[in-house]
Amino acid sequence: MSPAVRRSDSPGTRRRSRRWAAALGVGALVVTGGGLLAGPAQAMAAASVAVDFPTHCIPPAIAGIPPIDGTTSAQISVDNAAPKVGDTVTVTYTVVKPAASNPVDLALPADIMTPTGKVTVAGAQSADITVAGPKKNDPVPGKGEFPSFSMTGTFTVTAPGEITLSPGDYNIHTSYIMELDTPCTVTDPPAPVSQTVIATDGGGQVNERAIQLGAASGAAGDQVGVVGSKFTAGASVTLASRAGDAQTGDTATATADGSGGFTGQLTVNDPATTAIVAYEGAAWDAAKGAGPQAYTVTGGGETPDGSQKLTSTVKAGTLSMSQAGDSVALSAVDFGKGGASTGALRTVTVKDFRGGPAGWSLTGKVTDFKGPAGATIGASALGWSPACATKAGSPSTCAAGSQGPVGSAGATLAATPNGAFTGGEFTVDAGLSLDVPAYAAAGTYSGVLTLTLT
Repeated sequence: MSPAVRRSDSPGTRRRSRRWAAALGVGALVVTGGGLLAGPAQAMAAASVAVDFPTHCIPPAIAGIPPIDGTTSAQISVDNAAPKVGDTVTVTYTVVKPAASNPVDLALPADIMTPTGKVTVAGAQSADITVAGPKKNDPVPGKGEFPSFSMTGTFTVTAPGEITLSPGDYNIHTSYIMELDTPCTVTDPPAPVSQTVIATDGGGQVNERAIQLGAASGAAGDQVGVVGSKFTAGASVTLASRAGDAQTGDTATATADGSGGFTGQLTVNDPATTAIVAYEGAAWDAAKGAGPQAYTVTGGGETPDGSQKLTSTVKAGTLSMSQAGDSVALSAVDFGKGGASTGALRTVTVKDFRGGPAGWSLTGKVTDFKGPAGATIGASALGWSPACATKAGSPSTCAAGSQGPVGSAGATLAATPNGAFTGGEFTVDAGLSLDVPAYAAAGTYSGVLTLTLT
């Protein structure tokens, strides 16, 4: 029995300018212990409450301390807690008390911190909203607590019902001597709900186009990954940055696939950028566009005399796969007995070097096995037992598909989930077993197993 193996790659590139492993400079983050006091509720949204949640922060290498854990107190508020479907809602994410304090005696000056983050939307609709705040903060004394800060973003209501908003990961970028980042992630996402929005049916046609950004901030000249959904199939989509309501000169194009999704990259140079949009047609049209999603260009720190600023670029790659052969010889079975004709899938290596937020899925489907004189064994008779291994250091973790039949409809061999930061290298294997009827005609049976990576 020898099923030939074909493969079909769906490579894509997605740049993600994200400095999760960088530091905050001399103002290193140190997580404080214990519960934190909740801030007052925002008047504009009666359902808004401050919530506490565990946070994992990566302090700067200059601090000489490992990643640490603490509690963040934060609050989400909106400008309209009772919107209609189709309305755009402005969201404010306020970190009332960060899970950090200044661990050194050196005071930090005012207006060096630029915060960015994510808000998790669930309930009647789901999404991640990018939010960003201004480069503004009070001075931080040596060994003093970091101040509260706020970030804003928007989302469009696409369904009636209860919509919940929870605080997500956040990052503090500092422009003081060096341009550095300190990421703080929610330890056990999602964080508690801070704001509940009750949406009603607007009665009109809803624009469900949406975009998500690979990062909420980056230095001038960085590329940001933009992932879109529910655009017109095959449409040319313009990606553009905005400074307030005005479009800047930073644009790029992408093409929506058959399901209306796309993956693109936009190089953002304009330091005044506050958001990113995507739209069909020659110019912005709210009925055929998505966004704005908040985005901030960081930078502006001065290099002291006697110092040199060093810059390195990590280039995004593709999603690809290769296999260790294209044919498998299954074991023979006896006429009159039948049973399992077994073998092993040729090892498949998946390399996800896109550096974006998307995971991948490797699926397979098989044809009927054709034998002598028109005899066949149905595709449903082939089963597999998938296995998947992740190379050390990979941001994502591979999960094997379920043991069971492959069939002509197909089944999942392995996959990785979407996440804040994905990628890596993986090896995928599977035990194969063809259930041969006892009195199948003697001879050789062949089918074709096709693997598809998306």
